[in-house]
Amino acid sequence: MSTQRLRSEDYNDYSSTDVTPEGSPPGGMNGFAHPESYQRFGETNGTTWYQTLIHLLKGNIGTGLLGLPLAVKNAGILLGPLSLLVMGIVAVHCMGILVKCAHHFCYRFQKQFVDYGGAVMYGLESTPSAWLRTHAVWGRRVVGLFLIITQLGFCCVYFVFLADNLKQVVSAANGTTNDCNSNRTVAMTPTMDSRLYMLSLLPFVVLLTFIQNLKVLSIFSMLANVAMLVSLVVIYQYIVRDIPDPSDLPLAAAWKTYPLFFGTAIFAFEGIGVVLPLENKMKNPRQFPVILYVGMTIVTILYISLSVLGYLRFGADIQASITLNLPNCWLYQAVKLLFSFGIFFTYAVQFYVPAEIIIPPLVARVSERWGWLVNLLLRVALVGVTCVLAILIPRLDIVISLVGSVSSSALALIFPPLLEIATYYAEGIHPLIIAKDIAISLFGFVGFVVGTYEALVELAAPAAAVVNTTTAMV
Repeated sequence: MSTQRLRSEDYNDYSSTDVTPEGSPPGGMNGFAHPESYQRFGETNGTTWYQTLIHLLKGNIGTGLLGLPLAVKNAGILLGPLSLLVMGIVAVHCMGILVKCAHHFCYRFQKQFVDYGGAVMYGLESTPSAWLRTHAVWGRRVVGLFLIITQLGFCCVYFVFLADNLKQVVSAANGTTNDCNSNRTVAMTPTMDSRLYMLSLLPFVVLLTFIQNLKVLSIFSMLANVAMLVSLVVIYQYIVRDIPDPSDLPLAAAWKTYPLFFGTAIFAFEGIGVVLPLENKMKNPRQFPVILYVGMTIVTILYISLSVLGYLRFGADIQASITLNLPNCWLYQAVKLLFSFGIFFTYAVQFYVPAEIIIPPLVARVSERWGWLVNLLLRVALVGVTCVLAILIPRLDIVISLVGSVSSSALALIFPPLLEIATYYAEGIHPLIIAKDIAISLFGFVGFVVGTYEALVELAAPAAAVVNTTTAMV
């Protein structure tokens, strides 16, 4: 999933029950909060429902989408789509929980806005446990840590994605034709290792991250969205043609590969960090619940359709990104480059959040004279870290699954249900709701542990194979 984070301090809203902007009708949150206890009124220059829907779609559609066909292979042609549907429903439910708890604390503390970390901190302060109340600030810190891991993980995925696609385009350049219907095998021209492509991209990515103005970044974000939209349309029109007989595809794959499916799927669905800032930005925030359900329904349909069609079209040959399965004709080579263009500029947007969390506190420790230099050096260091991690884990499918299992599962599945229990336990909460929340959190935790373990095992397997082969030759 590619999640575009939006910082809460960039937005303003009205969440007081005492002040009602002129022309704002009274009412509640359509089930997200009690109408008599909480009302929310947006700015006159806020985003419309249509703009909010577009931002929600942007925040949930990225490289994770292109890896879902391989994820379905790891789950099975029947079990995979059903699991995606269930995970989509659970993910949206957890988004609703987060919004509801944030509204509760906005009303309780008369705040205009509560972000994800703040909601978790206030939730811990509401628990009967004195130890949790004393250490509530760690709730905000843990959420911030997982946000940093997730965002930098996305950046690692982008390096691998760019390198893989550029390498394939360059390798097939001599055999690329205008005939996109030909099934002939193209002899690949030897080229440098994908890790060298990552190093070649590093200076350009560093220069891109020096852009710190959100308005300038929004222009690049728009170009990236257009490029990826055009690419998806071309990909869809190709995979729906000439689908072979699917009878040989397993309905359910081996359980050993299912954790890899989980990591990739939750990576794609991890867009929970965008919901609160988007609602806060709206001109009429009371429309947000409908927008959330409509937007995530569109996302879920897109995920299931592309994953199923992609697996049906390419079968066991499906690769870590469906773009790598496209024919070697100029049209589809252009699609690979176009999507890579979009991902390249999306890097700066995803990098913005961890940079804003990590860099300002460190820059504040030096004099103003050296602040700009420290800022740039820290950006170079952070980008370098994502590049090095991508070089160490050059398999796109494993990077996606590992990031999804480690951090996305925590933010999307584990924390929200526990937050609901912490928020409402002292006020009285139905035992069935507690059981439901515990079940969701346990599901996320099991996925976190098993998915991380299997991803690490898969990561170590190629290295072990190389060692064994070398030993046998000696």
